[in-house]
Amino acid sequence: MGQQCKITLIFLLNISHYGLNMAFQQLRYSKEITPLLFIKMLVDPALMIVCLIGVVGYFGEAFEPKYYVTVMIIFALTFPGKWSIAKTVLQDLGYVFNSWLFNTTILLLFGYATGYLEVFPRKVILSWLWITPLCMLIFHISIDKLSSSIGFTSFVMRNAVIVGVSDLGLQLRDKMISEVELGLKFRGFFDDRELERLKIASEKKDELLGNFSKLSEYVKNNAIDMIYIALPMTSEPRVLDLLDDLKDTTTSIYFVPDVFIFDLIQARIDDVAGIPVIAVCETPFSGIMGLAKRVSDVLFSVMILILVLPVMLMIAALIKATSKGPVLFKQRRYGLDGQQIIVYKFRSMAVSEDGSLVTQATKDDARVTSIGKFIRKTSLDELPQFVNVIQGRMSVVGPRPHAVAHNETYRKVIKGYMIRHKVRPGITGWAQVNGFRGETETIDKMKTRIDYDLDYLRQWSLMLDIKIIFKTIHLVFLDRKAY
Repeated sequence: MGQQCKITLIFLLNISHYGLNMAFQQLRYSKEITPLLFIKMLVDPALMIVCLIGVVGYFGEAFEPKYYVTVMIIFALTFPGKWSIAKTVLQDLGYVFNSWLFNTTILLLFGYATGYLEVFPRKVILSWLWITPLCMLIFHISIDKLSSSIGFTSFVMRNAVIVGVSDLGLQLRDKMISEVELGLKFRGFFDDRELERLKIASEKKDELLGNFSKLSEYVKNNAIDMIYIALPMTSEPRVLDLLDDLKDTTTSIYFVPDVFIFDLIQARIDDVAGIPVIAVCETPFSGIMGLAKRVSDVLFSVMILILVLPVMLMIAALIKATSKGPVLFKQRRYGLDGQQIIVYKFRSMAVSEDGSLVTQATKDDARVTSIGKFIRKTSLDELPQFVNVIQGRMSVVGPRPHAVAHNETYRKVIKGYMIRHKVRPGITGWAQVNGFRGETETIDKMKTRIDYDLDYLRQWSLMLDIKIIFKTIHLVFLDRKAY
């Protein structure tokens, strides 16, 4: 094995070791992992690894150290796996295809870029690439059928009641009913209020099992496993009385804090040296997900810069030949955690505004140069920002950075504006692929853009990033809203 492969091997081992540690840390702090949920977390990584071992054995290859490294990388990339109960085989097929495409693209591109791919037999790689997704699809369908069967649900389901017919209690009920992998069978509510004051629909009034005084007896007589207290925090005396009444049972009791009814970003429960804390505004890029995001950003940016280098040199020459001034436009913008960064763009205007007052470009703006009109419409002016990504100032996908002057204006009038800076700004973003690209001439339009940015933080995944990248490519060729 050459020196390049040895260096790559050490690098991959370090990434895999870090990813495995983060994976097991996640298991360690996951207090309530049901059997079905654990199966769903493990089945995809396990299938990929088992299929690789099977293919290697089928072709009579020795299971050498290079395969051990590959196994660790696969597990670090794919654990924990998860999929929702699919209503159709087509939905299962879509999930398997997207997941498999993403993971194998990362493996193959990285292997090709480093030369590590050449140490594997071609027949092993090709066979593994088509056999694995087929096995994944078969297992997904089988597990979905099993998890919805009466025999399985009666064996693994735990009986649960909810104390308090609140908005949060109703949401919890709906989750128990719709998400089978939780392993919870909803038996009913307990509440002291009259039925007329509750938010239970008339056709579901049988869900109300009684008032608080009847809870303890019901729990003992009906094999209730879990009690979820969904009362407001202001009801502390009633909660304490309930806990006192339930001391004579062995039922697990959980308090559902009503802080979760607010608009939260990546909300989760954690602990600091054993003291429980609730995260109400957190970055999605922590632990292994942060590493995956950063590695994908760097690899994608390096590939793009190599591919478009001739185009960038041509644009630079045209800018220099058609107008006075520098080729690159450097502007101060807010980056991660609200820290100021310098963002690069190809200069498309005759002026370079970066002061306390920055005027957004408008249609037929006289400041835009002749070449500037073209590169703005095609988004080619953004290409130097891939250098920002490699520097660690930006990400390929994330909330678009605004000029410092705009930030100072909008943060005063748009609630939650600065939360978008919990992550690195992106070259493209969720707002841009949903039609909010270019000028935002009103506060309402900017507010909608920010809503999309915050929605991106709430639902982020690597698959969402890939979706945004493909939609961006589509818009670059078909959309001409920027000016």
